[in-house]
Amino acid sequence: MASELDVRARLQRAGQEHLLRFCAELAPGPRAALLAQLELLEPEALREHCRRAAAACARPPAPAPDLAARLRPLPPERVGCASGVAPQTRRLWEEEGFHQIALNKVAVLLLAGGQGTRLGVTYPKGMYQVGLPSQKTLYQLQAERIRRVEQLAGERYGTRCTVPWYIMTSEFTLGPTAKFFKEHDFFHLDPNNVVMFEQRMLPAVTFDGRAILEQKDKVAMAPDGNGGLYCALADHQVLEDMERRGVEFVHVYCVDNILVRLADPVFIGFCVLRGADCGAKVVEKASPEEPVGVVCQVDGVPQVVEYSEISPETARLRAPGGGLLYNAGNICNHFFTRDFLQMATREFEPLLKPHVAVKKVPYVDDQGNPVKPLEPNGIKMEKFVFDVLPFAKNFVAFQVLRGEEFSPLKNADSAERDNPSTARRALLSQHHRWALQAGAHFLDAHGARLPEQPSPPGSGEPPAICEISPLVSYSGEGLDTWAS
Repeated sequence: MASELDVRARLQRAGQEHLLRFCAELAPGPRAALLAQLELLEPEALREHCRRAAAACARPPAPAPDLAARLRPLPPERVGCASGVAPQTRRLWEEEGFHQIALNKVAVLLLAGGQGTRLGVTYPKGMYQVGLPSQKTLYQLQAERIRRVEQLAGERYGTRCTVPWYIMTSEFTLGPTAKFFKEHDFFHLDPNNVVMFEQRMLPAVTFDGRAILEQKDKVAMAPDGNGGLYCALADHQVLEDMERRGVEFVHVYCVDNILVRLADPVFIGFCVLRGADCGAKVVEKASPEEPVGVVCQVDGVPQVVEYSEISPETARLRAPGGGLLYNAGNICNHFFTRDFLQMATREFEPLLKPHVAVKKVPYVDDQGNPVKPLEPNGIKMEKFVFDVLPFAKNFVAFQVLRGEEFSPLKNADSAERDNPSTARRALLSQHHRWALQAGAHFLDAHGARLPEQPSPPGSGEPPAICEISPLVSYSGEGLDTWAS
């Protein structure tokens, strides 16, 4: 381990010597821990990170003055749709997806580096229960969907197949996630097919470009965003592991979507048959003001434009059919070929520009007292997984129904939307619709038959509480034998 003198010299080169201001009063153990943490911070990279964070934060977020002229919707030939398509076309996509799964060429990759802070919990979001009758967590629902899609593909092709599950965690979530999976016997998946790895951490920075000391013996660090995936793939030889397994196609998604369809055969098949190297699922924006990024083209190149970067006038533009012109809402649900991910890690990652996230970062004041700020006081620099879209040679988008595939869990129940209640209702309403479509009927407490009109997505609690295990049905299939 480097000496305090060596670390101090490195911090002087980075302009961050203040991180050692309490070093002299620390006991040997905490002092060694602080020096070990600081030794990992390369001086030039630290100086540039702090400089870029302060400079980026000083620029107020606003639409680029010429963006509207450069913006275009995705061309129709680049967009598929899960609904409204001819049944034989959808079956063709689905069959291709199942075929690739049966050949062991498909993996899923979960982005799970964030904590459940906005939910009001201290553990990883995947461990959260939204209050389903089964009390299943997000992790369990996802594991069971993997098992079911493996079963469906295997039955179609008379083979045993595996969909490896790669889980990108962070320093905050790796330990609890690994422990949780072990305690639950990996939800009956083969542990050898569940691969966890960590993304990198970056120091949080004050508005004037100083790395933040969270405790006297600890720098405030934060995950480098879900776009940290590309460095993490290289750091942990994940792509080499995929190659050994024969994986060619990867479905990447975020942990917080309770309706996510892992290794969705329809999406996989659509992308493969289109020869795509990169794809994104999208949902129609609920309104011009909805705070989601838009998948579109800028200067003819596909990318996600954040809602804060689009002027209200542009967001309200209408297409000839009456819908929003820029209606492809990004839901962080992607298809990549392994070859494309290899290019991203080797060539594209250094070209990605970090995004600014202004946060409330706990710190110690000049007297060493811990402070939990009431207002944002620091900057966390993040990269986003979709930042690589402009580098795709053949990008496609796939529009799905929000009520069937997207209900994120981001906030506590005190918030109006994207909370445990809305996530629970979304899943139970979906399962109620599936049951009715399969011919089921429901009775009230007095034996009277309940109305059989499915409740529209987002309309509140379904008329009857019906939860269907993913082990029974992945997307509503096979329920006619259960309905009564």
